[in-house]
Amino acid sequence: MSDDRVRVTVDADGVATVTMVRADKHNALDQGMFEGLIGAAEQVAADASIRAVVLHGEGKSFCSGLDIASFMSGQGGTSVLLVRDEDRLANFAQRVAYDWSLVPAPVIAAIHGNCFGGGLQIALGADIRIAAPDAKLSVMEIKWGLVPDMGITQTLPRLVPIDVAKELTFTGRRVSGTEASALGLVTRVADDPLAAAHELAAEIAQKSPNAVRAAKRLYDETWTSDDSAAALVLETDLQVGLIGSPNQIAAVMAGMSGEPPVFVDPV
Repeated sequence: MSDDRVRVTVDADGVATVTMVRADKHNALDQGMFEGLIGAAEQVAADASIRAVVLHGEGKSFCSGLDIASFMSGQGGTSVLLVRDEDRLANFAQRVAYDWSLVPAPVIAAIHGNCFGGGLQIALGADIRIAAPDAKLSVMEIKWGLVPDMGITQTLPRLVPIDVAKELTFTGRRVSGTEASALGLVTRVADDPLAAAHELAAEIAQKSPNAVRAAKRLYDETWTSDDSAAALVLETDLQVGLIGSPNQIAAVMAGMSGEPPVFVDPV
């Protein structure tokens, strides 16, 4: 079933497109969708040729959140979502959002239509979010008497102040893509977010993949940390690993000659 829920394609420039394929249900999260997204994140993370990832939903919406009916009709109900493997930090449900942070290449979410609950938390797991002005976003779990629990503690604090996070979570109100941009919930708006995401991914794909991956790691590991010493050491360690490397030399040569750089896949 998971193979039918999520499609992964990679173009010649190393841009992977991950598509949620359940348009008739606004890409709601059933068991197959969870499995498909986890598998897709693992697939692109393991592919050194991938320079950037675009994540989006087919049809009218990005993702409308948890398909509660599908889980309640199955054995175990939603409790299956809370299972955590001993060797993993995130549980099954959290992985569809958290695992995008484990992808070395940047992940860009293209948001249109509904982006509710678990769908929003998936988008928050991306590095960059581009939304349609009329997209609808909501931290919707309060509607069902629940708290958001798909990795939001690792993503939302980096984007909005705590009072904004609380207001959105306590009310579950829907905000437009335009308001989400003003709040900092999304990076920016575009009339065609998928086209804009691909344009950005193509631009990133032309930069040194080693430097881009190192920059993602640098920010992910330090952005909300209070350990200034460790953060400064990581800056140095990453830079030492880049200086004089083949792709760093290629970037310098391209910058000096004006010719397009030719990069090799990271090892």
